[in-house]
Amino acid sequence: MLAVLASLQMALWIGLSAFGAHALKDTLTPASLALWDTASLYLGIGSLVVLSLSLLLPTLTRPLWLLEVGVLLFSLSLYALALGAPSIVGAITPLGGLSMMFSFLWLAYALYGINTQLV
Repeated sequence: MLAVLASLQMALWIGLSAFGAHALKDTLTPASLALWDTASLYLGIGSLVVLSLSLLLPTLTRPLWLLEVGVLLFSLSLYALALGAPSIVGAITPLGGLSMMFSFLWLAYALYGINTQLV
């Protein structure tokens, strides 16, 4: 299920990146375009990581779901801010960032446990 969701997000990432680069470049301010680019960067990288790891390590679903939530909270809140959402939406962005950070720490812990069992 994670791989399917991540694949759909990859398609969304491509579409939103192109939309920002072409349709919004003359509409948004440079600061808003920078937010859009940052949202696209994290959506693309996060989706690729979830897709790759869900296929390579199918037993590590919990930290990957946390990463998925983090990527969506972070990216979608930045997209919303770029489009003029109220600044309170920006309070969601750090929650997404923290979710991503904790998911990678969780993955590191899990991978360390797997590696010590193999030795």
